[in-house]
Amino acid sequence: MGPELPGPPDDYRTFGHEVLNQSAMRNLRMTLFGISAGEASFERRGFRPSDRKAQHRLEVIGATFLHGYHSALELSRLTALEMRLLEGEPETQGFAFEGAAMALGILDFLTPWKRNRFQQFLRGPGAPHKYMLHVGLGWAWARLPLSPTRSLAKLDPLLGWLAIDGYGFHEGYFNWPTYKAGRIAHPRRLNGYATRVFDQGLGRSLWFVEGANIRRVGAAISALDSARHPDLWSGVGLACAYAGELDSHGLQELRILAGPLADKMAQGAAFAAKARQLAGNPAPHTDAACRVLCGMTADQAAAVTDRTLPDHSRGDMTAAYEIWRQRMQSEFACEFAKEVAFA
Repeated sequence: MGPELPGPPDDYRTFGHEVLNQSAMRNLRMTLFGISAGEASFERRGFRPSDRKAQHRLEVIGATFLHGYHSALELSRLTALEMRLLEGEPETQGFAFEGAAMALGILDFLTPWKRNRFQQFLRGPGAPHKYMLHVGLGWAWARLPLSPTRSLAKLDPLLGWLAIDGYGFHEGYFNWPTYKAGRIAHPRRLNGYATRVFDQGLGRSLWFVEGANIRRVGAAISALDSARHPDLWSGVGLACAYAGELDSHGLQELRILAGPLADKMAQGAAFAAKARQLAGNPAPHTDAACRVLCGMTADQAAAVTDRTLPDHSRGDMTAAYEIWRQRMQSEFACEFAKEVAFA
C-alpha cells in the first residue's frame, strides 16, 4: 500500500462542520416554523371572493410577507437577509421586511443565548423599514407566550406601538370570524391603551379580510362597538394607502363612508406615506390615496407626521403616541374644514 494521504487541514474540517451545522439548523427552523404559501390565499383564509385584481394584489402581498419570513429563518447573516429582501419589487419590499421581522422576533424568543437579532436588524440594514419591522414584530408577539406590555417597554416609545398594531392585524387576519363577530374584542393579554392600538391593526386586517371591498369594510366596522370605530378607521386608512389599490372613485366613496371619522382615516394614510418615504419605496397608489383621504400629496402627508411629532424623550410613552395621533387628526380635520368652507 502507498503512503497514507494527509487529511484536510483542521481549519477546513472546522469550516465544514460549521457549514453542516448551519445547514442543519436552517432546515430545522424551516421544518418547525415554516408557513405554507397557501396560508396567504383567500381560499385558505376563508375570505370572501373580491374583485379579481384586488384579490390578486392582496394575495401577492401575503406571499411577499411569507417570502421575507422564510428568508429570515433561512439566512443567519443580516446583510445577506437585506439583499434577499431587496430583490423584489420596491413597491412590495416593505411587506418582505415585515415578514422578516416576525421571524427574527420568534428566533430571539427561542434562543436565550442570542436575543438581539431584531434589534441588530432594526439598527442596521432594516433601519429604513423601521415602521414595517415594528409591525412585523407584533406578528411574533401574537404567536408567543410573552407579555406584550413588558416587551413594549423595550422598544422605541413611539414606533414600538406599531408592534401592538401588528398584533391586531395578525389576529384579524388569522382569526377574523371571532373578532369580526365581536365574540371577543381583544386578547386577554392586552389592556388599557394597547387595546386601542390593537384596533388600529384590526382595522388594517379588514382591508384584507374584506378584499378591499369598501362597503363590506364599512359594514364590518359598523357591526362593532361604536367606541372602537375611530381606531378601526385609522387602520383602514393605513392599509388602503400602503397596500392599495383603489381608483379615484373608490377612494372618494371610502372617504364619504368614513363620515365624521375621515380625519382618523387620514392619520392612518399619513403613517403609510411616512413609512414609504423612509424606506424610499414610494407608490402611485399611496399618493393617490393621500390626495383623497388626506387632501394632499403623500409627501405632504408624511410631513404632517414630522411636524406633529411630540417630544417623547421623557414622560409617559402612551401619552406621547396618542398625542402624536391626535395632532395629526386635528390637522387633517382643519384641512377638511377648509375644503367645506371653500366649496
